[in-house]
Amino acid sequence: MKMFLKSLLAGAVFSAGAGAAQAADEVTLQLKWVTQAQFAGYYVALEKGFYEEEGLDVTILPGGPDIAPAQVLAGGGADVIIDWMPSALATREKGLPLVNIAQPFKSSGMMLTCLKESGVTGPEDFPGKTLGVWFFGNEYPFLSWMSHLGIPTDGSEGGVTVLKQGFNVDPLLQKQAVCISTMTYNEYWQVIDAGISPDDLITFKYEEQGVATLEDGIYVLEDKLEDPAFVDQMVRFVRASMKGWKWAEEHPEDAALIVLEYDETGAQTEKHQIRMMGEIAKLTAGSNGALDPDDFQRTVDTLLAGGSDPVITKQPEGAWTHMITDEALK
Repeated sequence: MKMFLKSLLAGAVFSAGAGAAQAADEVTLQLKWVTQAQFAGYYVALEKGFYEEEGLDVTILPGGPDIAPAQVLAGGGADVIIDWMPSALATREKGLPLVNIAQPFKSSGMMLTCLKESGVTGPEDFPGKTLGVWFFGNEYPFLSWMSHLGIPTDGSEGGVTVLKQGFNVDPLLQKQAVCISTMTYNEYWQVIDAGISPDDLITFKYEEQGVATLEDGIYVLEDKLEDPAFVDQMVRFVRASMKGWKWAEEHPEDAALIVLEYDETGAQTEKHQIRMMGEIAKLTAGSNGALDPDDFQRTVDTLLAGGSDPVITKQPEGAWTHMITDEALK
């Protein structure tokens, strides 16, 4: 409710200040996950009035383990979404034309975190084990990695058993899985905070395994980019969002506290969010918001090289554009 009221207030202030000027343009953003520092740039832009300065009234919708941003976008529930590129490209190949208009995240924070007591010392030890994996589009980097390794994911002999992982790290704590999906900025630290020593864990970062793919990018539907008014809104949205991201990088602790103001669940802690923002800043560093074509191609090549069961089967065409960032970054 607080987030909704602040969004309304921002719109009201803009309208009052503008007098007879046109009311702020409404934009709804669907996040990929729950309210946390992973999305600090957008909350900073909202709180600091960066969207208001661009004539935008932005509503931010939290995500969760059972929310697929692309489905929300397709259903008209959002104008723009945050998604990982593997999910977006797989969705595009299946017929929903998502287009990347900006890429705030430069590096990947995804990894598998395993208990050393399980005997896992390297990927060669995965067969026969149960691994926790996020779904709703988050499974594609994992499936691509397993395809690269030639490891089946159907639980058959010589393969792994995939456990659908939810919002928490319980599968590892309760030893339902020997490894679980974690992010460098979030779930790994939940494991540590639960009392497991880093010395009792072994981690496999996707970046270090050579299968890292681009994560949090900004996506819209392709046909919307034919509307000049929508394009103008997205230029302003990206400009304000990147201003928020750079502010968050420079003021990580303050950015984390802003995120906490918008956490309606009360599930996040100050310690965790400040720590998370410090890690997130490492992933957004070096990005001005414009997608690097080389990073895109690296992601595509990783997804295509998945053996007999690749995540995507052909080189994507029209899956990204610089038309928004070329204007937003002037």
